[in-house]
Amino acid sequence: MASRVNSSFTLIPNQKYRRSSRRSSHVSNTLDSDSQPLSGLGNFKALPLEIFQIILRYLSVKDISMLSMVSKTVSQHIINYISTSSGSKRFLLQDFHHLELPGKRQDSALLEHYRSLGLLFKRCTLLLPTKERLKYIHKILAEVPCFKFSGCAAPMQCSGLSCYGRLLQTLTAGWDELECHRVFNFLCELTDLSRKMQTIVFSKPGNSRKLELRIRLFCRNVLFDHWTHRSDSAFWLTRILKPWPMVNQARLLYIIFGPISPQDGQVVWQKMIEEPTDESSLKGLADAIKLLYDTGIKEWTADDVISLIDELSVVPREWLLENNARLLILSGNDICFTFMASKAVNGRTAELARLIVFLALVCEKELYCMDWAVKMMQKVCKVFSTSVEKTSFLQNVANAFACIIMEMLQSIMSGDRDEEDRIFLNLFHLVHAQANFHKEVLYLTINSIAT
Repeated sequence: MASRVNSSFTLIPNQKYRRSSRRSSHVSNTLDSDSQPLSGLGNFKALPLEIFQIILRYLSVKDISMLSMVSKTVSQHIINYISTSSGSKRFLLQDFHHLELPGKRQDSALLEHYRSLGLLFKRCTLLLPTKERLKYIHKILAEVPCFKFSGCAAPMQCSGLSCYGRLLQTLTAGWDELECHRVFNFLCELTDLSRKMQTIVFSKPGNSRKLELRIRLFCRNVLFDHWTHRSDSAFWLTRILKPWPMVNQARLLYIIFGPISPQDGQVVWQKMIEEPTDESSLKGLADAIKLLYDTGIKEWTADDVISLIDELSVVPREWLLENNARLLILSGNDICFTFMASKAVNGRTAELARLIVFLALVCEKELYCMDWAVKMMQKVCKVFSTSVEKTSFLQNVANAFACIIMEMLQSIMSGDRDEEDRIFLNLFHLVHAQANFHKEVLYLTINSIAT
């Protein structure tokens, strides 16, 4: 009895197990058939290519960019779609001279579109080598005349190069330096940029005004303006400047960041040598100098930057010293002191003394704190190793104030009426600058005695 019970007991689970096995086998086979590897198109495999492309028309550029990451096959179909006439017409918007909408709003929408397009290209070409990626993208973008170096007839009214730069910035963001070098070399080869730069740096300033303007717009809009990290901006500026000798670097820096005419956008070469200029004319140059000095790029030492400022101050001829002083103030305390200390070390105390006078003049005109100029002079004094050198330097500063005031008086007495009014106003500011400068020196002396 016991054995029969045991025997029947052992049969029941075996039968249940067999039934369970058959059922699980059926389910397993069904799952296996359902999970057969699909093509790279997934569920899109059932659609004709034409229908797939119609679906793409209903997706935004951002959505298509996300879709391109599904698989290599999907990405390839999207690439093929971009290459079609309908895809090209949709993606390569060319309203670069659109006047119906307010400029900033229209430009912002276009820039955002080309940022999204840059991301789409980045994802679609992810598996290609850098050179092949660039060739493919160039082939697509070559249809847009305003993306070419000299492709637009009205470059000052065109946002084409800015859109091209935004696309390029999005595409190359996160690439290592070697890849970015390849991008720069590719662009130079594509546009013959090196030869064009050679033309303008070796010709007389202003002889090739249209080419100067084209180079400025290309370098600023395509290579420089769209980076958010200063180190990236410094990298591209270094690529532009470093192949050239220092004197040519200064010329290029002036062309790319110097003052321009508000009417036609062309570089104004006489601005720094004919009359005192304003902050807006120098801000671009000062920002570029700070970029090279502050970001710690290995290709630029402090001496390199100071030498560049020295060369810049004689482009195209020697600047008015007031404009030099204004550039140094805008460049920041560290650069200003380093520049002045360099003159002190090299024994150029007479130049240094005159520079301090014009630093004081700019402070007076712009309502900056005059104690800044006095403290800068005090800091430079510490560069001199002996008390005799310090005393001689301070005497030079006092003499420089007197000499420059006399020079202005002589100019007023011998100049024409318009020139006379301008110089008289400058003299007025200089006399006040001298008074306030010496007042701050007295305060500093009294405070040092009291302590």
